[in-house]
Amino acid sequence: MLPASLRDDFPILQQSVHGDRPLVFLDNAASTQRSRQVMDAVRRLEEHDYANVHRGIHTLSERSTDAYEAAREKVRAFINAESADEIVFTQGTTASINLVARSWGEANLKPGDEILLTLMEHHSNLVPWFQAAERTGAVVRQIPITDDGLLDLSGLDSLLTRRTKLVAVASVSNTLGTINPVAEIIRRAHAVGALVLVDAAQSVPHMATDVRALDVDFLAFSGHKMTGPSGIGVLYGKRSLLEAMPAFLGGGSMIDRVYADRFTPAPIPTRFEAGTPPISGAIGLGAAIDYLQAIGMDAIQQHEHRLVEHAWRRLGEVEGLTRLGPPPEQRAGLVGFTLDRPHAHDIAQLLDEQGVAVRAGHHCTQPLHDRLGISASTRASFYLYNTLEEVDVLVDALAAIRERFRPRGRKRAARVAEK
Repeated sequence: MLPASLRDDFPILQQSVHGDRPLVFLDNAASTQRSRQVMDAVRRLEEHDYANVHRGIHTLSERSTDAYEAAREKVRAFINAESADEIVFTQGTTASINLVARSWGEANLKPGDEILLTLMEHHSNLVPWFQAAERTGAVVRQIPITDDGLLDLSGLDSLLTRRTKLVAVASVSNTLGTINPVAEIIRRAHAVGALVLVDAAQSVPHMATDVRALDVDFLAFSGHKMTGPSGIGVLYGKRSLLEAMPAFLGGGSMIDRVYADRFTPAPIPTRFEAGTPPISGAIGLGAAIDYLQAIGMDAIQQHEHRLVEHAWRRLGEVEGLTRLGPPPEQRAGLVGFTLDRPHAHDIAQLLDEQGVAVRAGHHCTQPLHDRLGISASTRASFYLYNTLEEVDVLVDALAAIRERFRPRGRKRAARVAEK
């Protein structure tokens, strides 16, 4: 396990809620907490160096520009991209996917072309492609899932045809925790001439990522899920693809030259960063990468695996609880589940009263929940600062909630059996 002293880097965790309940933060798949190192880096920028980038010739602008582009280089190295020009800063994973759907999609899709998705995608990797299909006449098809929460690739050869232009897939399901075989999907998609976009929001913060080894065409992730600030995300795209894509947003920075009746776009990646970019966010993301690399991505993944193994076993002890998705060896550091009573939203509220923060609802995966035959689920998601003891607090609280909502007759019977 990672040293408990890491928790000292996260001031927000050093508090109690609802009186004297120590905070147990298990909603990391939604957003992680920020380390002191990240907050300090943003504070230094804003107190000493902040100015708009790429535009001024004064000292502060030059300092900010240098820091902003240094952050881009940190991202490049973190995911092993070939060039920093392949790193586009966006508002987040959602914005990155929309950029591809709008720019690449409108330039390349035509009626009858096919976009292949999966049934476990986040809405951010569904809705932009539905919209692209509506605009272009393309057709959306989907890879189904098995009952145990894995992608059903048995029919992939029939789904992947010469009509398939793009496959969009999450590397890790934000609801099931399933680690998907993206390398295999990329290889098979490329064999029919299709491109692949990977929604890596739930994997880049938790495990080593090498875009060149994967040979992925586009990859998107967010800073706020990896101890960084909100409002900053990344789109990685192969240089040849980005250079062929038209600008998505128009305005300052993204131009090379503007004439009275036309414009010429700037080179990549500036072409896709119209307006004032998220300067503080980029510097914070760079600091988050420094922090994660100092710990080691392999160490983080191993730590989370121990947590999820423990959680999987202990949750299995709770009467009336159903764990969603595959066993620990096929999942990342989160566990979704349902209780036969009460509703997921009530569970989250009752857990909060015990100091435990989880997520409840459909997690922006309504088609997946429909497939599972449930309207909502509860999700506990772990990160580098969580502990085995916190998992036990979660499970013990769930067991107490289940007992509280046990029908009265069964409660009496249980008490008699205990005697």
